[in-house]
Amino acid sequence: MRIGFVTCVQLGLSCMETICAAGFRLDLAITIPDDRARAKSGRVYLDEFCRRHCVPLLKVNHINDGAAVAAIRAHQIDWLLIIGWSQIAGVEVLSAPKSGVLGIHPTLLPIGRGRAAIPWAILKRLPETGVTLFQLSDGVDTGPIVAQLRIPLGPSADATWLYDRVNAAHVELIRSVLPQLAAGTLRPRSQDESRATTWPARQPEDGRIDLDGSVEDAECLVRAVTRPYPGAFVDRDGFRLLIWNARVVREPSPGLCVKFRDGILQCTEYNRIPL
Repeated sequence: MRIGFVTCVQLGLSCMETICAAGFRLDLAITIPDDRARAKSGRVYLDEFCRRHCVPLLKVNHINDGAAVAAIRAHQIDWLLIIGWSQIAGVEVLSAPKSGVLGIHPTLLPIGRGRAAIPWAILKRLPETGVTLFQLSDGVDTGPIVAQLRIPLGPSADATWLYDRVNAAHVELIRSVLPQLAAGTLRPRSQDESRATTWPARQPEDGRIDLDGSVEDAECLVRAVTRPYPGAFVDRDGFRLLIWNARVVREPSPGLCVKFRDGILQCTEYNRIPL
């Protein structure tokens, strides 16, 4: 079985390491050029890993570039895995591997198709989220499901905590599916379209705290966009205050506090950046 991998983030690299640790070989890796997406959350470089494991590495501006399609075919890839990659694979890429293309999405599909899955799960105050391994189709996160893992969400869950759980779930899903890929016993099931939802992309500006809103919403936003995301913020006295951790309190105490109509946000970790 010949495996190709497409990624540019830590979630993907963790899966690549899992594949090699399980005794399987990677026959091709594809990533973006070094100068692209340097500020992307979780951005990693694959060069050292590929040198260590003797994996051919191709860097492309877009997964649908002719060079990517040609490389997949030239290396006779059976299964291509695309993980942590925001570009949508076109028909040529999907048809280039002999067996198919797999992806992982950090929600319980068909819920939460689209972007910014970790922040949205917290912002929507879901009781649980999860990670879905699925076969890519010509839609966005619409392909048949291979396997899922559930992640309960408590009231204090933040993006750092959830990102780590999602990373661990990626590894577990990849480890569990490798024997099925090798044996040709994969049996994906169709998604239930009646339950499908789509979440939109988020921008750094979406981390702006609404000072006219509620303190509970502000605290939730801080948890949702803390590291590895750009962070929640307020602009005050010529500075941008990037808030990484905070809690709701009844009375202010020494340190940075942000007052709302219904309470006070005590900021326990933050950066002050001149505007």
